Amino acid sequence: MPARPSQISSMQEFSQLSEFLRTAVADEEAQQMGDSMSALADHAQAMTRQIRVGIARQDWAALLMDFLTELRQHKAFVVALSPGWRGLYEYPNYLNALNNFRVLIGQWLLHIAEPESDEPTAPPGLTDFEPMVWRTIGEGMLLIDMYQELAQRTEPGSVLGELDDTRLARAKTWWERLRGS
Repeated sequence: MPARPSQISSMQEFSQLSEFLRTAVADEEAQQMGDSMSALADHAQAMTRQIRVGIARQDWAALLMDFLTELRQHKAFVVALSPGWRGLYEYPNYLNALNNFRVLIGQWLLHIAEPESDEPTAPPGLTDFEPMVWRTIGEGMLLIDMYQELAQRTEPGSVLGELDDTRLARAKTWWERLRGS
């Protein structure tokens, strides 16, 4: 079931996103991807609640490390997806978004590790945590959407669809020229 733009744009919390991801996908692997993204979103929801109420500087490191672990688990799942996913243009973009988020968390952790100055401040950019999560998960939602779009256009059991004889012959000719045969 494709998402309507009004459904996505009206989401205000990660819990709404999690529920949407659980119901919006039909393919088993896409369902697993949605579940993995939901776990990431749920963890982010818990973190943003703590960010909003205020948290001591020393507690940031533990929160960020926990989230980094969740992010790494999700990335490992994404890397293990079938070739049908990896062929999509959005796949490397999503991996890039996950990597950028991981690097940003690493920078925050380094900042937290520095000795405190006289003025206790939150690590720079930590107020951008929630928008960064939304951006990253948005990239993942786009990946799921494009995967489902491709799955709807192709036959079940074939991500690439049927290759007609002329396309196959051209591919073989190209390969032979490339090999120098």
